[in-house]
Amino acid sequence: MNLSLTRPLAFIDLETTGINMSSDRIVEIAIVKILPDGTKQVKRKLINPEMVIPQSSIDVHGITNEMVKDAPTFKQAGNEIKQFLENCDLAGYNSNKFDIPLLVEEFLRAGQDFNVDGRKLVDVQKVFHMMEPRTLSAAYKFYCSKELENAHSAEVDATATWEVLDAQVARYPQIGNTVDSILKAVGDDEIVDFARRMIVQEGKIVFNFGKHKGKVVEDVLRMERSYYDWMMQGDFPQHTKQKLTEILHKMMLAKK
Repeated sequence: MNLSLTRPLAFIDLETTGINMSSDRIVEIAIVKILPDGTKQVKRKLINPEMVIPQSSIDVHGITNEMVKDAPTFKQAGNEIKQFLENCDLAGYNSNKFDIPLLVEEFLRAGQDFNVDGRKLVDVQKVFHMMEPRTLSAAYKFYCSKELENAHSAEVDATATWEVLDAQVARYPQIGNTVDSILKAVGDDEIVDFARRMIVQEGKIVFNFGKHKGKVVEDVLRMERSYYDWMMQGDFPQHTKQKLTEILHKMMLAKK
């Protein structure tokens, strides 16, 4: 193994009902967990999304409503998934923008907290786009000299992503072979909320949308408390609402 790990790195790939973080759901999850000694552990589950899977999504991943009707819901499977990911850093392909945010949303909807604070988030797509901008299938062919068969099967995609990162470490010595060195090379996302409704600018958390875009979140909440209420009632991801609430609570505690 080319990659040097100090703790497990879990490669996550989701197949879903769509790409809307607020309304779409997971229909399949695959996790390929690589331990520091190179041992691989795999968990794959079909999930009942408790909604109809659109035909457009079925055409992509091939998972039908019939296939998931007797599968566990995410609420039923969540604790098992959470335990499998315990003490792991997280990785995937475009995972910082899709897989991990949607996974966090599912945990929150199920009433289970899944904290990514303190975990390293390695998005293999960022390494690839920095070095050789391509799709996952092309990345697999380029780095591993193999064709990616059964793409959009969650376990196949997650395994391919792990193989690509391991090959990238061998090909690009300048990115190093540890999670920390890779993140230093490609940039470590400073995430407030995964939907990026809030971002960090010059060390302060600011809104990244709407009429208050670019304004410091605490300043807006201090001057226009109704904006918090509007966001909490609006069609925003649960993770955004959670982080906004944390900011408000921190402000209130600071007043005491």
